[in-house]
Amino acid sequence: MRDSFAVLQATYNDGCTTPGNCEYFLTRVLTNLDDLYNSMKASPKGDGHFAAPLARIRAMRKSLGGDFSFPNLKRHQKLLLDTREAVNTWMQSRPEDYR
Repeated sequence: MRDSFAVLQATYNDGCTTPGNCEYFLTRVLTNLDDLYNSMKASPKGDGHFAAPLARIRAMRKSLGGDFSFPNLKRHQKLLLDTREAVNTWMQSRPEDYR
C-alpha cells in the first residue's frame, strides 16, 4: 500500500504543462490509481475499509469505458485528476494505511 500511494503522490510533481508530456502523465496517473486500487483490494483490512477510494476509482474506470487511449484520457483529464485528489485526500486522513 505504502509504495503504491507514494508513486501516486509523485504525480503531483508532473503534469500536462510540458510539451509532449501529457500522454505520459495521464497514463501514469491512470496506472498509479489502478495499482493503488489493486493494493487496497489485496490489503488485509478488506474492501470495507477502503470503500470510498475503491468506489471513486471504479466510477472513474466506468467513465473511461475501457478506452485508455490518449484522446479519451485527455477528454477525461479532469476526472482523472479529481479522482487522484479525492483518493489522496482520503489517504492523507489515514496515515496508518500508508506509513
